[in-house]
Amino acid sequence: MRAEGKRRVERPWMDPRDLWTEALAGVLARPVRSALTTLGTVLGITTLVITIGVASTAGNQIVGRFDALTATSVTVTVPERLPGEEDAGPLVPWSGTDAVGRLAGVTSVAALADSNATDSVLVRSNDVTAPGDLSGQTLAVIATSAGLPAAVHGAMTAGRFYDAGDIARRDHVVVLGDQAARLLGIKRVEDAPAVFFRGQSYTVIGVLGGIRREERLSTAVMVPSTTAADRLGLRDVTRVLVNTALGAAKQVARQAPIALAPGHQDSLAVAAPPDLSKARAGVQNDTNSLFLVLGLVSLVVGAIGIANVTLVTVMERVGEIGLRRSLGASRRQVAGQFLLESTTIGLLGGVVGAALGIAVVVCVAVVKEWTPVLDLRLALGAPLAGALVGLLAGLYPSLRAARMEPVDALRAPS
Repeated sequence: MRAEGKRRVERPWMDPRDLWTEALAGVLARPVRSALTTLGTVLGITTLVITIGVASTAGNQIVGRFDALTATSVTVTVPERLPGEEDAGPLVPWSGTDAVGRLAGVTSVAALADSNATDSVLVRSNDVTAPGDLSGQTLAVIATSAGLPAAVHGAMTAGRFYDAGDIARRDHVVVLGDQAARLLGIKRVEDAPAVFFRGQSYTVIGVLGGIRREERLSTAVMVPSTTAADRLGLRDVTRVLVNTALGAAKQVARQAPIALAPGHQDSLAVAAPPDLSKARAGVQNDTNSLFLVLGLVSLVVGAIGIANVTLVTVMERVGEIGLRRSLGASRRQVAGQFLLESTTIGLLGGVVGAALGIAVVVCVAVVKEWTPVLDLRLALGAPLAGALVGLLAGLYPSLRAARMEPVDALRAPS
């Protein structure tokens, strides 16, 4: 008798496939409602995917543009001659640019020499309309090596830049920046116009324009290094401009001082671009923080929508719940069915949202002519995030359904 009183009533076991079939049937029974419920999760997941995808793509593009000039520019500043070594020759010779040019990753290099004595020089032009009517402008006069146009990302708008032959012959020639030529009224160099400063004449052989680095050179007069040393006293290199391939700036910044001044490399000051990974991370973090809140809000709204609709569905299906419980379904099976329904809705929203988000990122990249940057983990994780939202949103409704007593559920008005 006692053994019979302690005998447990065995609950029928439900196959997980049957549970999945029942949950899917519950979702498809009301397709319009399920679609509208899924929309909240779709918007949330889409916003998150777009946020992360566009942030990565834009960060890569912005850093790419940053790389085009700033991230590949290295400047070496040369101090005056070391104390006690005034007669030992220049700290960095003009030929030192050849050694730098042989470094791996260097695309162009040029040396400059300027001083306070040549910052304000009255330059006159012979491009006149009447005898004796000479125009004059106060311009900077700078000595440079022959590789300057490439080093400053400029282009000759007229004539040519002086070459190694002009430098070796110590020719009395100059190249004007485009703004300096405009100020002096020189538009053409075919007639060999001349400029006058410090009581000497120089033939203008070219005009350099489109200067993107060292833009102040657009208002300067550029003189061959040998001519500047003989006539202006500009003998010592003061700066070396180096352009590198992408990713080589840090290495070149370490090697350039050694190539320019072996044994005195610590006396040179090197200005190298910042770490690109930090710049990229900063751009992505700024973009993420701008849109991440919107994505999270959309996910919360989607979760509330799923919870609300699942709860309404539970209340509408009270009779069905009572019938299942009276036929032997356990509380766990009832809760599992409704929980699986809400998770399915969230999973569908995650899949659709991930697909839409990736499509938007690709379209934005195509329109902007960018290279889309997509993380495979994002594409795989977005549906799981949607399923998690649906799972959390369905906890309370499913627990409420599981707590219903069969008799009360069957008595409830349908």
